[in-house]
Amino acid sequence: MAAVIERVASLERTVQDFVRNTEIQFNRLYNSQLQTEAELRLFKDETHRQHREMNKKWGEFSNKLGTLVEDLVDPSLPRVVEKRLNERTYDLMMRRKRRSPDGRVKEFDAVLVTLDCVCLNSTKATLSNTDVDGFVADIAEFRTFFPEYNALPLVGILASLAMDGSVLAYAERQGFLVLAVGDELSSRSAGSY
Repeated sequence: MAAVIERVASLERTVQDFVRNTEIQFNRLYNSQLQTEAELRLFKDETHRQHREMNKKWGEFSNKLGTLVEDLVDPSLPRVVEKRLNERTYDLMMRRKRRSPDGRVKEFDAVLVTLDCVCLNSTKATLSNTDVDGFVADIAEFRTFFPEYNALPLVGILASLAMDGSVLAYAERQGFLVLAVGDELSSRSAGSY
């Protein structure tokens, strides 16, 4: 019987050692998991921060590209208006912000005024049908922001570095003068509103 008691005691010590070692291993594993979760949270936060920063930089780049294209187009606008519409520009307003009587503020890429008409320009790096539709809305609102030109016909001018042929055709069907930047700024079509 003494041998059985000794064996049971030995078995109890072994089980206790096993439980103690298992508990130690579990705590190590648990602590490792907590550390991994903390590192993953830091990684996730850093990734979100970098993503926000990248989006901001893409936005800044897009804005700079837009103003770069405008800077290429704007100096040629009076020449194009004179050549295509046989009108001399006596006032050219670039990146013009105006407030409407109801308090809304809107920025227009360029407004050219001649003795016989006023021209509104919108310049895009790549022109799309959505841009054309947006410009139709700008044309509709123009006189709200510039009532002093209500007596003059309004000519819409769209300019772009690149556009698909179907977009060009769509813009021309809307009656817009369409400018494409190439070796030289060229134009097609014109209508007034």
